[in-house]
Amino acid sequence: MKRFLGLLAVSLLLSLSAFAQHHEGGGHIPSHGPAAARNPHPAEENRHFNDKGGHPDAPHVHSNGKWIGHDTGRADIRYHLDHPWEHGHFAGGFGRRHVWHLAGGGPSRFWFGGFYFGVASFDLGFCNDWYWDRDDVVIYEDPDHDGYYLAYNVRLGTYVHVLYMGS
Repeated sequence: MKRFLGLLAVSLLLSLSAFAQHHEGGGHIPSHGPAAARNPHPAEENRHFNDKGGHPDAPHVHSNGKWIGHDTGRADIRYHLDHPWEHGHFAGGFGRRHVWHLAGGGPSRFWFGGFYFGVASFDLGFCNDWYWDRDDVVIYEDPDHDGYYLAYNVRLGTYVHVLYMGS
């Protein structure tokens, strides 16, 4: 019995240690989208986003709500659209209260709940590890880039710019 209680105590201590570790993604959902960029940074070729050890080299959100990589502002030509919201506005709901389960497709066209989206061409390299048939995503409005939304992958803690393609 003493041996059992000892093993139980050790297991509990190890569990608490693992629980206390800080991880990006892993189910965390930001309470809000990013703020508009106040001091925009120019877009950089081959930019890296792994700002700390163990963080992804893709735009991501810290558990404290800080959006890493959404700082180029309205003048970023990569996200300029001549006809923003060409297919209408997404009306399925934004933010942490609206978690969507991807139902299929790929970066160029994916869907959930009867809504269709496509990843912005400049963000294609940031979603190679997404599971298009089973990941959960949350959609946020993009305050800097008219016509784009931000799709946040709950499993990974990363996000990409997406275009709404209709329902």
